[in-house]
Amino acid sequence: MSGRITKSEQQLRPDPHYNDMVLSKFINCVMSDGKKAVAQRVVYEAMDVITEKLSKEKSPEAPKDALAVFHRAISNVKPYVEVRSKRVGGANYQVPIQVNNRRQQSLAFRWIITASRGEKGRPMGSRLADEIYAAAKGEGKAMTTRDQTHRMAEANRAFAHFAH
Repeated sequence: MSGRITKSEQQLRPDPHYNDMVLSKFINCVMSDGKKAVAQRVVYEAMDVITEKLSKEKSPEAPKDALAVFHRAISNVKPYVEVRSKRVGGANYQVPIQVNNRRQQSLAFRWIITASRGEKGRPMGSRLADEIYAAAKGEGKAMTTRDQTHRMAEANRAFAHFAH
């Protein structure tokens, strides 16, 4: 039965290291084949790499800790509009639609994880750290994906009246 409401939100525990719910959800998204310990190790390794980068950072407006960088990266990557295909009178239109908060977060997670998995040759922890750090600065593959999504929505703004 699709559309059934699950208790996943209530069952989610904050992660043990930073005591943060969003990071816990991110760890669950990184996890594959139910190997949560591996996913935690990868994410915490990435946070350690970000902490090292922050110690070398000189700019005053830079975040103070790795968790702040993570939250800034997620908020930067979140899309506000996306296009959905809608069939009207025998023609398919790409209709721009506002994205709700849960989908914004899940898309941001997915884009960051996909971008870091797409790059090969280095450990996942350092790739993930680079992607999160770049996203916090407003750069990187995940930000490119977000910008393309926004551009698509802007290009198809003429069909916005079909969204209802």
